[in-house]
This record gives sequence, structure tokens and C-alpha cells, in this order.
Amino acid sequence: MTKKTILITGSNGAIGQGLCCGFKDDGWRVIGTDIQKFNNNVDAYIPIDLDLLCSDDSYREQSIKSIINVCHEGLDVLINNAAIQILNPISKLTVQDWTRSINVNLNSVFILTKELLPKLKKAKGCVINISSIHAQLTKPDFSAYATSKAGLAGLTKSLSVELGAKVRVNSITPAAISTPMLEAGFSKDQKARLDLDAYHPTGSVGVVKDIVSASLYLSKAGSFVNGANINIDGGIGTRLYDPK
Repeated sequence: MTKKTILITGSNGAIGQGLCCGFKDDGWRVIGTDIQKFNNNVDAYIPIDLDLLCSDDSYREQSIKSIINVCHEGLDVLINNAAIQILNPISKLTVQDWTRSINVNLNSVFILTKELLPKLKKAKGCVINISSIHAQLTKPDFSAYATSKAGLAGLTKSLSVELGAKVRVNSITPAAISTPMLEAGFSKDQKARLDLDAYHPTGSVGVVKDIVSASLYLSKAGSFVNGANINIDGGIGTRLYDPK
């Protein structure tokens, strides 16, 4: 029996590598994309700069052609996982930083979904968008990132309505996830790291496996699971904080 095929963007990051491992262990043919290669947990790898994909017509055409060639046997699931996070107050946030954030985190999702739609329709497959709690609740200096993720939430909803039974479109919205990057940020302040755990009703932040499990579920769910969003936030998204 032919393996089902999944394309995962941002395959080199901690979450991307977790997704690649999780789906490969589940018997999928895994295709990864990122800027450079260092993930061995894929069956095929395509180096793609998502900012260029959105801003350079010839680069976009060649990149899509490369993906389609690798997906010659079909494409069942697209996971739009890649993202960048550029933090600055609006007074210091450059137009280039803003544009790059929107390109990588949002515009690339539109382009990949649009260009790969024929293959996804043929497989009656699905799109899974990895959003962020910043689409709903955010902090100072996150304007570019929060806006891109809020746009992704809107795109997920609108495409789920437009594509209906042809291709399911769902999203996953994580809060803080324990990754090497997150842990490195607290390397000099373990009290702050423990405080972060305590903020969550579950008493801890999430782990990559939480996102992998939700993605596996959405990849196999029935046709009625469409336009859904799974919050992976330990309950912090519903917790009221009263400053003292």
C-alpha cells in the first residue's frame, strides 16, 4: 500500500522536527522544507526561503515546481508550521521586518495552499496551520508576529468555508512550548522559568509532543472536522489575571 504523503514547512525547528518524527513513525512519507538542511527525519527535503517565495516570482515558480516534482505520487496533508518572530516596539520595527514576518507567517501559507490545492483536492486531504496564542492574546513588541498569526486564524476559517468537503482546513494554537529556544531564553533566570510554569493552570508549559498528537489527530479526522482550532495552552487562554 502506498504511504500517505505530508509536507511540513519549518521542518528544521524543534516543533518541525517533532512533527517530522511523529508522522514518519506513524508510517507517512514525510517531505520537509526549510531554509537549510539539518533534519534527517524526512524522506525528502526541499530547501525553500519562504520570504523569497512570496517576493520573487521566478523563485516561487521554481520552488513550487520542486515541491510538485517531489509530491509526484500525491499530497495528503500540508502542515504550515514555519514562522519567524521579530520582536520590537513599533517605533523600532522596520518595514522590512514587518513585511518578512507577514510573508513567512501568512503569505506563504496562502501561496502554498493555493498552488498545492489540486493535489490536496485529489487526495481529499487537509491543511493544518500552526498558529499561536498571540493570535488571540499578546504582549508589547509582538505587533508583527501577532498580526501575522491573527491573519492565519482568519485564513483558516475562510478557507474551511470555501473549500468545504474538498479539503479540510484546521489550525492548532499553542501557547508556550518547551523547546531549546524557549529554555535558552531562561538559562540565566530559572525563577522566571518556574514562574512561567506556574502561570499555566496545568502547572507547566506544553511540549512538542502535544502539537504532534493534535496534528496526527487532525490529519486522520473525519470530514466534519473542518474549520476547527485546537488550543494547546494549558488553560492559560481562559485564565483571568488581576494585577495587584
